[in-house]
Amino acid sequence: MAQFQSIYRLLDELPTITLDEMKSIRLMKRTDMKFVTNRATLEQLLGRCKGHYYAQRVEGEALSAYATTYFDDPATHRMFARHQAGHRPRTKVRVRTYVGSDLTFLEIKRKDNHGKTTKRRTKVASLDAVLQERAGEDFLKEIAGLTWDDLIPTVGNRFRRITLVNFGKTERLTIDLGLQFHNYETAEDGTMDDAVIIELKRDGRVPSPILPLLRDLRIKPQGFSKYCIGSVMTNKGLRINNFKLKLRMVEKTVAKRPALPG
Repeated sequence: MAQFQSIYRLLDELPTITLDEMKSIRLMKRTDMKFVTNRATLEQLLGRCKGHYYAQRVEGEALSAYATTYFDDPATHRMFARHQAGHRPRTKVRVRTYVGSDLTFLEIKRKDNHGKTTKRRTKVASLDAVLQERAGEDFLKEIAGLTWDDLIPTVGNRFRRITLVNFGKTERLTIDLGLQFHNYETAEDGTMDDAVIIELKRDGRVPSPILPLLRDLRIKPQGFSKYCIGSVMTNKGLRINNFKLKLRMVEKTVAKRPALPG
């Protein structure tokens, strides 16, 4: 994993928080913010996190591998279309595998009319168990009112995730990088290797040590859906009017030179 060597060196300077210790961080009144930047700027940010953040390590690994497959209606791509149009409520159905621990979950995410996101999940044996044996169908029917006959796999992604927790344990940062996409319908692949997606999840409006660091590095809030961006990049048959501008903005942000050290 030579491409992540500099990231590993920076993470080695942060103290460890374990997965068991993470379970105590509930964030009951959570607010979420997303940011997009590039790999070089991320390295500056991680250098400034020293003295403020723990790095989560699972069996000693600070860069956890994830693989996700999204499902949608085969005729209308209704879930993608509702997200593109900004409609609420909206739903996403996905199967996510935590590669290092070989755990797989069927997950259903919903965003309500007030912008609140809830996620329900159930453990399944594997993605193949879903595709070949209809695993998780009772859960899918109970939570989303759907069966596997209603859905097909559309786009999958793989990425690495860093998880940081502030010393006050009032916020959690997930940092996704090394994004790769595969479209099940078109067989097209796409990559955004230099893109970095940061999501800040904090307990209400408590002061955050990361926000001034982000501002100093000119990393601005910006929405990003791995499902939608991956779909746009790998399926030219989708109606993507609202996402053309989003994709251009993301590409411009990723290509931007990092801020000079201050």
